Amino acid sequence: MAWTYILRCADGSYYVGSSVDIERRLSEHALGEGAAYTRAPGRRPVRLVWSAQFDRIDDAFYFEKRVQGWSRAKREALIAGRYTDLPGLSRKGYRPSAQGS
Repeated sequence: MAWTYILRCADGSYYVGSSVDIERRLSEHALGEGAAYTRAPGRRPVRLVWSAQFDRIDDAFYFEKRVQGWSRAKREALIAGRYTDLPGLSRKGYRPSAQGS
């Protein structure tokens, strides 16, 4: 089994990763031994906010790379389980509402 996961960092940013051993990987991130992104000052502690299991690591890795290209709004819709919102939040068709209108 393999996993794709999203961490919320202490600075409010998101980190997307994949692993065959999610518990070990989360521990590495928490201890500052994970990816350079989560080791950076101000990023820890990190909190797991979303994960999905895949049969194969290449599927998990493919989905990781896909989600890494998503906007913050689309990642937050995935985390919240608002799956019907995902197509409308694609970068190509996404039109954020104007501020102050």
